[in-house]
Amino acid sequence: MTSDKLNFGDRQKHCRDKLITLCSGSQLVTRTCHLSLLSGHLSLYSTIVRPILFTLPAETAHKLALRSLDFAFSSEALRNAAARRFQRSPFGELKRFGLTFRNPVGLAAGFDKNATALDSLGALGFGFIEAGTVTSEPQAGNEPPRILRLPRDRALMNRLGFNNCGARAFVKNLKQHQPDCVIGVNIGKSRSVPINEAIPDYLKTLDTVYAVADYIAVNISSPNTPHLREMQQPEKLRELVAELQRRNLKLAEQLSLTKAKPILLKIAPDLTAAEIESIVGVALESRIAGIIATNTTTRRDNLRTSPHKVKALGEGGLSGAPLRNLSNEVIRLIYRLTKGDLPIIGVGGVFTAEDAWEKICAGASLIQLYTGFIYEGPGIARRINEGLRRILSREDFVSLDEAVGSRADN
Repeated sequence: MTSDKLNFGDRQKHCRDKLITLCSGSQLVTRTCHLSLLSGHLSLYSTIVRPILFTLPAETAHKLALRSLDFAFSSEALRNAAARRFQRSPFGELKRFGLTFRNPVGLAAGFDKNATALDSLGALGFGFIEAGTVTSEPQAGNEPPRILRLPRDRALMNRLGFNNCGARAFVKNLKQHQPDCVIGVNIGKSRSVPINEAIPDYLKTLDTVYAVADYIAVNISSPNTPHLREMQQPEKLRELVAELQRRNLKLAEQLSLTKAKPILLKIAPDLTAAEIESIVGVALESRIAGIIATNTTTRRDNLRTSPHKVKALGEGGLSGAPLRNLSNEVIRLIYRLTKGDLPIIGVGGVFTAEDAWEKICAGASLIQLYTGFIYEGPGIARRINEGLRRILSREDFVSLDEAVGSRADN
């Protein structure tokens, strides 16, 4: 065995031992180990880090990942070093709903609900990060276990129920962990608030987070808060959006902004074509800045995981590879209905550059991922951006904008 192989084996063992030590809580992991774990090498992540993380309950592993990021990039110098490795801008500046994005690859809401690691996540090369979902007051969410893995399907099932620290603490955290990229804040309805009182609750959260957000994403589609998806009904949605836009203008004036902030709607993948058409109609008439398509699905079609195991896992929203085609269909329909005039953030089942390309060609001008980050590791944004650049050249497109919606009619 060569010296290089021995050294690599020693590094593997060192990282494994350090991670196990952190899991046991006996001591904190060193920055050097974290930088090794977060080096971006898919083989290192898939052969060492992910197998260990997947031995832990999913929510425990998630908390560990956030904690590891915080230690790995605990100084500006370390974050800058990581950014030089991970950040890519293969298409120049991208203009979307009045904001400028370094690249089209974003991290979806749910990964950093409380805005405690946004600066470290930003160093991993994302063009934007959506934090939250946050509610007006702190809430515990549903009872655990509430994040479950389906490895055979490259999927996650979550029924978290908007567990978060509340809007005021969220803002404090975000100010302390401001990322070097566009930041969206995803707001939701508090569980304790009846559906007929949802609008004042959304407005209260909007008031609190407004100053720290580049854009606001309104979550009306999580399957894990009772009755929330009723907010997608045309009359309820029309009233909600009208009040949000009125408050948007008022807050922009109070902060002496030159224009109101973009408000986007995050919708479900389980809607009928008629329901999507109604939502699009409301979005257009109320000048919503864009639509995020889509949230997780309640469907359980064509899974590789056994039906018995799926049933045993219980309720929750399914994300990852099984959501890919369903979200693409919704993106395609929205693009056709709006003739490309309403920006779409495509999310659901993005693991590779090819996955991202499918969504862009369907009509998405930006993409987000979450489950792909869990399965593919911290180098995923860089790999997708580099891959998209190669695909764009291969397909003979001059710019990314030219590719958006190019196959929406297929």
